[in-house]
Amino acid sequence: MGSRFIIPALTVLAALMAIPAARAADMPLPPPQPAPCCSAWYLRGDIGFSNQNVGSLGGQNYAGFDSVASIDKGFDAAPFYGLGIGYAFNNWLRFDVTGEYRGSANFHGMDIGNAGGVIFPDNYSGSKSEWTFLTNAYVDLGTWNCITPFIGAGIGVSRNTISNFTDVSNCVGGCGNPGANAYFDSASKWSFAWALYGGLAYQVSPNVAVELAYRYIDLGDATTGNGRSFNNVLTFAPFEFNHLTSSDVRLGLRFNCCEVPPPPPLLHSRG
Repeated sequence: MGSRFIIPALTVLAALMAIPAARAADMPLPPPQPAPCCSAWYLRGDIGFSNQNVGSLGGQNYAGFDSVASIDKGFDAAPFYGLGIGYAFNNWLRFDVTGEYRGSANFHGMDIGNAGGVIFPDNYSGSKSEWTFLTNAYVDLGTWNCITPFIGAGIGVSRNTISNFTDVSNCVGGCGNPGANAYFDSASKWSFAWALYGGLAYQVSPNVAVELAYRYIDLGDATTGNGRSFNNVLTFAPFEFNHLTSSDVRLGLRFNCCEVPPPPPLLHSRG
């Protein structure tokens, strides 16, 4: 008699236990969630072109002149290349540290000096390059259709190098010396640098952004080495480049250090 009641009871109990499992199996899976970035760190690379200027030219070679007029002093455009690492503090504030090589830019210039009524036109040529290292901060101003305008500022140092500098001088009006044509040794100088940024970033994917930016950068000063006349008879003090600046156009790529988490295990339904 007992077994006739035990077997049906066990059957009913098993059926009751199967109901919750069946309901769980029939529940819809949760919608997939976007994979969050696991890190706020990012890497960046930049290329661009410079449009450089020098505030004034100087040095002891101007001593003895009654007046000196600058007719021309400018640089040709030159490329630059940079790498950096940064950290996004939140959705609107980020920081990075960058290092870049600013390629050789040809220099051309002309001064006209007046010494006792004798006119000395001096034609200059040479080139300038830099290694520049900056710590930068940016403010992102909101995002519309994956486009984020931003502004920023940076401070750091720049190693400015002047190479192949020559001074070809011709005097007019009774000059006893037919000029002091000279060439100068290459030299490098570390100088304080700072920069201002403004641009747009386009979010290509959750972890890749492309930037197009304008940058004004102050590179400080530079100098040549000592100079010698072409016949190696005369010597000259270094030539100085005071207040070097540049208006740069920069194209950058930011790569956020993300890892996509593995998908959750699938729940198998009945059948």
